[in-house]
Amino acid sequence: MTSHSDRAMIIQLVDAAVQSGASQFKACECLGITTRTLQRWKNPHAHQEDQRPLRTKYESDRKLKEDEVALILKTVNTPEFASKPPSQIVPALADRGEYIASESSFYRVMRRAGEQHYRGRVERPSGKPKASHCATKPNQVWSWDITYLPGPIKGLYYFLYLIIDIFSRDIVGWEVWEDESAEHASHLIRKAVMSQGIRAHQTPLILHSDNGSPMKGATMLATLYELGVTPSRSRPRVSNDNPYSESIFKTCKYCPKYPTKGFVSLEASRKWCLQFVHWYRHEHHHSGIKFLTPNQVHSGKAESVLEARRKVYELAKAKAPQRWSGKTRDWTLPGEVWLNPVNISKDDLRQLP
Repeated sequence: MTSHSDRAMIIQLVDAAVQSGASQFKACECLGITTRTLQRWKNPHAHQEDQRPLRTKYESDRKLKEDEVALILKTVNTPEFASKPPSQIVPALADRGEYIASESSFYRVMRRAGEQHYRGRVERPSGKPKASHCATKPNQVWSWDITYLPGPIKGLYYFLYLIIDIFSRDIVGWEVWEDESAEHASHLIRKAVMSQGIRAHQTPLILHSDNGSPMKGATMLATLYELGVTPSRSRPRVSNDNPYSESIFKTCKYCPKYPTKGFVSLEASRKWCLQFVHWYRHEHHHSGIKFLTPNQVHSGKAESVLEARRKVYELAKAKAPQRWSGKTRDWTLPGEVWLNPVNISKDDLRQLP
C-alpha cells in the first residue's frame, strides 16, 4: 500500500522525468508502477488514500461460530473420542442423531488448535533414515541389483545380477539366471569377493541393495556374515536409493546393440552381457569418473592417464594461448564418492571440528 505522501512524491518524480525527455512508461516501470496506476492517482475525483485498510471484511455464512469451534475441540478430547480421527468421530455422532460439522471442518479446527497429530497409543511410525556411505578407493562400497532381460516370448524373462563398485564404476561381478533367488545372489557375491582378493573380516566392505527378497534371504545374509561384508539396504518403497545400479542398467538397456525384441535363449543373453561388460569396463568413458574407463580407475591407472591428458592440454595452450581465457580443463579425479550423501545444514557444519 502506498500512502498519500508517497503517491505525491512518485507523481512529481514521473513528471520531472517526462519533462527531461524520458518516457512516462519507462519512468513508471523504474518506480514499480504502471501508467494506469499513475493516471488513477492523478484523478482528482479518486480517493487520495488507499481504501483497502478501510474495507469491511466479508464473513461467510458458512464459517463456524466460536461456540461450534469450542464444541468440536471439546468433543475430540473426550475420553470416548480422544484416540479416534474425525473420519470415525463424525459418523459416530451421526448415529446418535448429532451433527456438529463435517469431517474436513473437524480436521481444520484441530489443525489450527495444534491437535492434528497422531492419535492413539501406538507411536507414530518413524521414517527409516537413508543409507549413506562414502568410498575413497575401490572395494569399499559396492552396489548391486537385479534387472529383467526380455526372453524369446512375451512374459518370459531372464535376470541379470550385477555388482558395481561405486568409486570406480567398475563391474566386479555379474551373472544371468532364469529366476531370482538368494542362492544365486549368494553365489555371485562369493565369486566377486574372491575375484577381488578381499579377505574375510579383514577388508571392510559395504554391499548396498534394495529390499528385494533375494537381497534379504537367509542364504544371502549368512554368506555376507561369513565373508565379513556389511549389508546395506534402501528405504522401503523408495526407488532412488540405489542410483549407481539403476544408472548402469539404463546404460545397458539404452545401448544401441541391446536386443529390444528379446533374447532367444539364456545362453544368448549371457553371451550378449559378456560383450556388454567388456565394452563397459574397457571401452566406455564414464562421465562420472572424468571420462576414464571403469577398469582404469579400478586398476589404479587413472592418475597416469589423467596426467597425460594434462600435458596434452598444457601443450595445446602453449601453442595457441589466445584460445584459452583461463586454466586448462580440470582432470582431477574426485577423492571421494558418496552413495546418497546426507545434506548437512550450516549449523551442523559450524559444529564440526
